[in-house]
Amino acid sequence: MIPMAASPVASLIQSVDWLAVAPPTIAAAVALVVLVADLFIPDAKKPLLGWIATGGLALAALSLLPLLDGDRRTFCLMGHPSVCSYVADPFTLVIQFLVLAGALLTALLSIDTIRDHDLPTGEYWFLLLSSAAGAALLPASRDLATLVIALEVASLPAFALVGLRRGDRLSSEAALKFFLSSVAATAVMLLGVSFLYAATGSLHLSRVADTLTDLPDPRLATLASAGVALTLVGFAFKTAAAPFHFWVPDTYVGAPLPIAAYLSVIGKAVGFSGLILVTVQGFPSYAEVWGPALAVIAALTMTVGNVAALRQAPDRAHSAVRLLAWSSVGQAGYLLVPIAAAGYLDEPARAIGATVAYALMYAAVNLGAFGVAALVARTSPGNRITDYRGLYARRPLAALALGFFLLNLAGLPPGIIGLFAKVTVFSAAVDAGLGWLAVVMAINVVIALYYYLQWTAVLFRGAEAPEGRPAPARAGIPAALTTAIALAAVLGVILSGAPQAVLRFASGALL
Repeated sequence: MIPMAASPVASLIQSVDWLAVAPPTIAAAVALVVLVADLFIPDAKKPLLGWIATGGLALAALSLLPLLDGDRRTFCLMGHPSVCSYVADPFTLVIQFLVLAGALLTALLSIDTIRDHDLPTGEYWFLLLSSAAGAALLPASRDLATLVIALEVASLPAFALVGLRRGDRLSSEAALKFFLSSVAATAVMLLGVSFLYAATGSLHLSRVADTLTDLPDPRLATLASAGVALTLVGFAFKTAAAPFHFWVPDTYVGAPLPIAAYLSVIGKAVGFSGLILVTVQGFPSYAEVWGPALAVIAALTMTVGNVAALRQAPDRAHSAVRLLAWSSVGQAGYLLVPIAAAGYLDEPARAIGATVAYALMYAAVNLGAFGVAALVARTSPGNRITDYRGLYARRPLAALALGFFLLNLAGLPPGIIGLFAKVTVFSAAVDAGLGWLAVVMAINVVIALYYYLQWTAVLFRGAEAPEGRPAPARAGIPAALTTAIALAAVLGVILSGAPQAVLRFASGALL
């Protein structure tokens, strides 16, 4: 009996490594569960959806544990097992942990915000989980098409979340600005991706990198250079890098406060992980193009962010959220420094580890600062910096936590992890020969000290607010909000107690 030949169609079918894709898949599946459950759960029991979403994010984070034993790849080209669209390597796992842990803290911040502001429960949790699924997918993406899709899956729900406060003019305006500027950046990035595909004939980062090293036609080299520059625009927008930062202040102020916190941490994680992948893995032979460009952008971003934050003087009635927004722009500049340094180093892994270490520190303390801001907003909806005056007298633990978070962002003891992260980033610039960028960073750190320390001092001043206004009334703290602030504070203390362990952990995220 003659054996039948294998079907050509069957030979093209490959199995999916479901364990490797579990983190984003679980987040997406729970998003659908929440959306469907919202149709059947009565209004009185809608808060249950928040705990389902929180549990789903915790489960997605726990699904990272079985992946720690090594690299896993799936969706690979037939006959080329090393050319894959999804890779669960150490870099992927570290960023996915940051994304899912940050989304979990955001969920805890959101539970009471949804009730207090009468936000649509089912839609809110569906959009948040969908965005988290896209953000978890992006660091595992190893081709330009999947990167763009993951970026948009993370971004599109965020537009709706920003504008979810129906009837609020600031919320609608913030969503529109965020949407229009993001669409423009995405269009530019897609043009760059099309140029790269035309020049290299591939979308997989490994093949793009190989082809860019030896383009036979000078015209293709010019096309590729334009593609590299344009592709960086979309990711620079997500990182809030100048001059693509203009949407940040109004968006953060107009969005529900937990969503502002989410964008400040998860949005940056998405942008920086994409930027690292396309530069270090996709365009290493064009380091002379993106290295200097990112160095200039880093210097401009940290300067613009810190100078603008300096103008939000604590002795005037400026918004605390707006100050945190400008602060996040300045922090984005520090995060860009090691990526720019990677363009000048033969071994870019150490520089990338510095960015990841800084991102872990920033995520913990910035989410904690937003958590305390959410607490103050319960009694002072304007959330002005003057509303924090005398916070230590009213809520000593909250004031101490916020002071600790601000000192970490400033890089001062007892925020050891903040100081350690800044020194690591500074060292990456010096090692790459970017002395001028290290000087710019040092100047900006000094500028940032002023507004961080002034805000910290406000917490411990007399309880009587200026202009004769009485201090805000004391109200109960919801359990979910307390848990979020406590988790951020504990994580910050643990990181400060073992800063070298953080760098070793981040160094596992080597490409």
